[in-house]
Amino acid sequence: MQTLADLEQEAMKLPESSRASLASRLLDSLPAILSDADDGVAAALRRDAELDQDPGAGMTLDELRRAVKP
Repeated sequence: MQTLADLEQEAMKLPESSRASLASRLLDSLPAILSDADDGVAAALRRDAELDQDPGAGMTLDELRRAVKP
């Protein structure tokens, strides 16, 4: 039986797209850790609704990078 370290080493040899697919499948296999009562989830849902109403309120990835660049 392979150890976790062995599996990780083999997974790292996969192409990026295969690793991404594997990571997604593994994450989907885990139970949700956030609940609707979580303040973070409520904030994210509120912000998502705000962006749906006004897409211009968001920023592009380039704008974000410029904003956080030291």
